[in-house]
Amino acid sequence: MASAPTPAPLLPVTNPAAGGGAAPSSGSVLSDAPLATPAFRLFLSRLSDTARRSLADRKPWTELLDRSAFSRPDSLSDATSRLRRNLGYFRVNYAAVVAFSLAASLLAHPFSLLVLLSILGAWCFLYVFRPSDQPVVLFGRTFTDRETLLGLVVASFLAFFLTSVASLIISGLLVGGAIVAAHGAFRVPEDLFLDDPSGASNGNTANRLLSFLATSGSGV
Repeated sequence: MASAPTPAPLLPVTNPAAGGGAAPSSGSVLSDAPLATPAFRLFLSRLSDTARRSLADRKPWTELLDRSAFSRPDSLSDATSRLRRNLGYFRVNYAAVVAFSLAASLLAHPFSLLVLLSILGAWCFLYVFRPSDQPVVLFGRTFTDRETLLGLVVASFLAFFLTSVASLIISGLLVGGAIVAAHGAFRVPEDLFLDDPSGASNGNTANRLLSFLATSGSGV
């Protein structure tokens, strides 16, 4: 009688998920958990709410661009007085003009815009919204919060001043500020506050912004 065939020997199989886990890659490793989603959503909610309430104070653009209300100021003091009153009345519209000038300056240079977005993303993912109990690990080395902050500050400084990002931001703000100053000096403000129900609360937008920053810093 023929003997039964001998079964093939079993080879040992290692399951990487069952053991101590695969060794970390040589690249950068942030903790397994993603961005702190609740904190990020809370930040976006507060930002959206603050922007929506601030935009509610904007004035009609037709009133801003009413050509019949423009005249040359009689003196420097008259121009300064006009600018001060127009800033209080058209503050949201002026902020939109400066923001548009800054956005146009950055959109005209896509590389600088990409650098700026990368720096902002690094701050958000590595410091602002990163859970405090999950440190940053790079090349097998764990970095403390102070070291992470220092690295981000140095990277931001190099990105801003060794590229054209800083000059583009400054030029965009200067152009927007020049437009606002010219409009505020030549726009006659005598008719602005007669029917303005919010004339007594010119600081509402600033108060909302400050309260948003305060709550974000304490709750996020």
